[in-house]
Parts: sequence; C-alpha cells; structure tokens
Amino acid sequence: MTLSGPIPDESTILHFRHLLERHQLGEALLETINAPLAGQGLRLQAGTIVDASIIAGRLTKNQPARATNFGMKLHIGTDAETGTHSLSTTAANAADVTEAHRLLRGGEREAWGDAGYQGVERRPELAGSEVEWRVAMRPGRRRTLSADSALAERERQRASLRAKVEHPFLYIKRRFGYDKVRYRGLAKNHQRLALLLGFTNLLIAEPQLA
Repeated sequence: MTLSGPIPDESTILHFRHLLERHQLGEALLETINAPLAGQGLRLQAGTIVDASIIAGRLTKNQPARATNFGMKLHIGTDAETGTHSLSTTAANAADVTEAHRLLRGGEREAWGDAGYQGVERRPELAGSEVEWRVAMRPGRRRTLSADSALAERERQRASLRAKVEHPFLYIKRRFGYDKVRYRGLAKNHQRLALLLGFTNLLIAEPQLA
C-alpha cells in the first residue's frame, strides 16, 4: 500500500499532536483500534496479563526538576493474543502493584502478573473484585524449589504466559523508538503511548488478519 498526497509538514503534525493531547484522544483511538479486533474474535475475555516497564528520562543540568526528567513507568494490561487493552502512566518510582486496578478491563476471571504484584488481592482498590490473581513467586522463594516439583512447573507455565506481555514493550521501545520520554509531564507522554499501543496491536494482530 502506498500513500498519496503530500507528506504533512512539521507544523501540521505538531497541531495534530496537540489536538490529541488537548482532547485526550490517545486512549479513545486505542479503543477504536481494538474494537474491530474484538469483532474478529481476536480478543480473549477470560484473563488479563499485567506488567510495567520504565521509560528512561532526559535529565539535563538546565532543566527544572520534573517527574519525567527522571523517567516514567508505563503500565499495561494485555491479553495473550492481540496486545494491550489498557494502560496507565506514573513516575518511574511508582510500585507496579499500585496501578493493577487500572489495567483490568472488566469481565475477566483471571489476571497474571510477575512478583511485583505480590499482595495485589489485598489492595483496597480491588476490594470486592472476583478476579483470581495468579502472581509469580518472589525470586528468592522460587530458587528454593526443586526443579521437578509441581510448584516449579506451575511457575514455568505462568512465566511462559506472562512473557507475552513483553511484546508491546518491545514494539514501543525498539520499533517506535520510544525508549526515552519525549515530552515534559506525564499527560503528553500518556496520550502518545496510548496511540502507539494501538498501532502495536495492529502489528501484532496482522498475521491473524491476513
């Protein structure tokens, strides 16, 4: 497929970005992209995989201290097939578990997370939730397991499933080059990341749509 017409100039692209930020359209576009994927049966409703990744900051001596100067953290909720359905952004030092409730789409029966989500079921934000959390053991405890034990096998199976949540981060950081924050403040970065996650979902689902 080729694009016709002139390539938008820098000012046009800048105005478009500001439009997305002003009306908080990044997440709306993510939902718009996800809707036809769900319509084609590419979304699993049974569970969500949650994870977080730090996006490095751009601290310089002449900048005032801001949260994003020191990096930020992108938290996402995904399914096993087509990628991200929810996101949250925080300062880099925020604990993963504090954002878990924002990453559930509703209707899922199970959720998977790494050891950073230990204790998630006791979080006040999830009081009354019927989601069954399947969270990895802490590394120290896991190392004490016998390699051929049932618990060790369970941890391997869970790790294999959780590994799929890494794919969106790889696209964001490597394919789209968003390995450092682009703008001052979380809000602008949040909208841009939401849009890129939508594009990522299309790329992940492309083989199944062909």
